[in-house]
Amino acid sequence: MEDIQVLVCDDSALMRNLIGRIIDETCGMAVCAKAENGEDLLEKLNTVKPDVILLDIEMPKMNGVEFLKKRKERNIKVPVIILSSVATEGAAVTMECLSLGASDFITKPGASSVTLKIGDVSKDIIEYVAAYGGAYAAVSGKKVYDADFFAHQIKLKQAEKAVLAKKGEDAAKAASITANDVLPTTWFQQKPKEAVVIKPEREGGKIDIIAIGISTGGPNALRDVFKAIDPNLKQPILVVQHMPAGFTKEFAASLDAICPLTVTEAVDGEPILDGHVYIAPGGYHMFVEHRPLGNFIKLSQDAPRNGHRPSCDVLFESVAKIFMNHSLGVIMTGMGRDGAAELAEMRKKGAWTLGQDKESSIVYGMPKVGFELGGVQKQVPLANMAEEISKLAKEHLIA
Repeated sequence: MEDIQVLVCDDSALMRNLIGRIIDETCGMAVCAKAENGEDLLEKLNTVKPDVILLDIEMPKMNGVEFLKKRKERNIKVPVIILSSVATEGAAVTMECLSLGASDFITKPGASSVTLKIGDVSKDIIEYVAAYGGAYAAVSGKKVYDADFFAHQIKLKQAEKAVLAKKGEDAAKAASITANDVLPTTWFQQKPKEAVVIKPEREGGKIDIIAIGISTGGPNALRDVFKAIDPNLKQPILVVQHMPAGFTKEFAASLDAICPLTVTEAVDGEPILDGHVYIAPGGYHMFVEHRPLGNFIKLSQDAPRNGHRPSCDVLFESVAKIFMNHSLGVIMTGMGRDGAAELAEMRKKGAWTLGQDKESSIVYGMPKVGFELGGVQKQVPLANMAEEISKLAKEHLIA
């Protein structure tokens, strides 16, 4: 197996070294170069061939936005993951970066706490490098480990941190696990499972609501879906995209700019309107509450589910309970299994369901588990997802 090659670009030497250590100490990936700014990065690309670039935004000489414009001009195909600050300004610029072709983003800790908090984002770094870098490497003809191999390492690292915390040692010491901790000989790829066959309790009825759950690879996948969605679609759409607090309002605004429907960040207690898209706020679960006067958005900060808040399972669970066979559930690209169990529950209740197919998923995790549990009626390529959602919504608008 070959390593996923990573180029780290950040004007902070400390950040370059800390991120570089996480990558180099993860079996299956390696740092091929480091750059101080966009100009240095363009220079490095003349001599190295990374599979993915981790890019800071605020840098001297040439910042991240300027580099992305140059990348587009020069038709550089290497995927870019933004290293973003959590500030409101950072959120707005991050969404601009996505519109310029960046694949996704990771929030990095502030300068004052970087050495203590870098371990907290190591999971995201490994996951996103594995997803985007792995996909690009595979397309380039390399043989690299799949996302499950890196997910296995993340679990071991989290277990190591938990043990150190119980011993009273500094959790920051567990920022990375070494390649010696997880050798290829200890990894056994699970065989594909036969999909469970679910016999719904009732036939599919009219579609009154659409619920979408999505994670890694989601920002650009949702851009593709919502810019092509039917402008005459009548049903409301509720979306859980795994995204940190502070970014979902700007993300909703960026989708609203390209979507023929109105897209907003969901607000607790607001009525659910037809033809409106609601994005779950980062840090909050989103679910539906039925009242005599209609259906309303509810938000909560209950404990994370499947490691996530917002959780796709929380949304799907409420839709299954309230709407049963009068709903459409969609599970898309993402690592892990969030949303899979409750999508299967939606299917049991008679809901219509779709899952993104393996070939078009950045990470075929959530949709794979959803399919294996019998929750997916039909697997759909990303390029056809908007058309398929629109078609089902139109066909089943009335009873």
